[in-house]
Amino acid sequence: MASNPLLPPLRRAAAGSALAMLALAATGCASIVGSATERLANNLGSAVMNSDDPLTVRDGLPAYLLLLDGLIEGDPDNVGTLLAAARLNGAYAGNFTGTDGVRGKRLAAKALDYARRATCIDEPALCAALDGNPDDFAAVLERVGDPRVGLMYGLAAAWAGHIQAHRDDWGAVADLPKVEALLLRVVDIDAAHDGGLALVYLGVLNSLRPQAVGGKPEQGRAYFQQAIEASQGRNLYAMTLKAEFYARLVFDRELHDRLLNEVLAADPRAPGFTLMNTLAQQRAKTLLDSGKDYF
Repeated sequence: MASNPLLPPLRRAAAGSALAMLALAATGCASIVGSATERLANNLGSAVMNSDDPLTVRDGLPAYLLLLDGLIEGDPDNVGTLLAAARLNGAYAGNFTGTDGVRGKRLAAKALDYARRATCIDEPALCAALDGNPDDFAAVLERVGDPRVGLMYGLAAAWAGHIQAHRDDWGAVADLPKVEALLLRVVDIDAAHDGGLALVYLGVLNSLRPQAVGGKPEQGRAYFQQAIEASQGRNLYAMTLKAEFYARLVFDRELHDRLLNEVLAADPRAPGFTLMNTLAQQRAKTLLDSGKDYF
């Protein structure tokens, strides 16, 4: 699950032995257990993302979150499990906590904590820069190797969700440049990673403000289009957010309505995107109805 492709994007208000032989055996056993734990965590995420029933996910996901907490308690240094837990906690915080802002903030903070813990295990230098200034963070980020693209995206998604949940905290919002740097690094390495979801986040970030006050809507439009192409049109959320953020920002009602109608007419079922697409269609209907008053 992306993260969070299911997280609502940042709005304009912000806009997880003494004897050598025994030591070797213990290491092998830990590796097997760790691999099984990570595989289970990833399979849980896939099952959620392939569901076409958001209400069942909403009601059932808390049990998965507790299960992941238990897996992490038993294997606290498993980066894959930490990132899976970050992803699912962030998804729940962003989509299923409703008006319970306190709960949303708590789960978003937990997601970010898991992602930061994974970062500190896999990339200590990047970990040391997390709380530093954006320029130093970006410099360290450039030295992170390509195999860590999943780690960087997981951190960026959890961080973006945390900022969204804490958008009334200017201290949290001040970390946006670091999130953008992470997303740009992911795109530089593999623009199609996780169906191009990093591109979707960048599309939103560049479409938060009009060009006259520092926004880059045309760059945002380009990122959204790249995301749509990266998923071969399977990611309906990219189209929905392009309508919500780019088309509304530039007051292009024809594009807005065309994109949303295409989303509503599409089959939401696609491997890895089904839940996201189902939520995108719900959002598209709301946006199409409210467009009558917006334009």
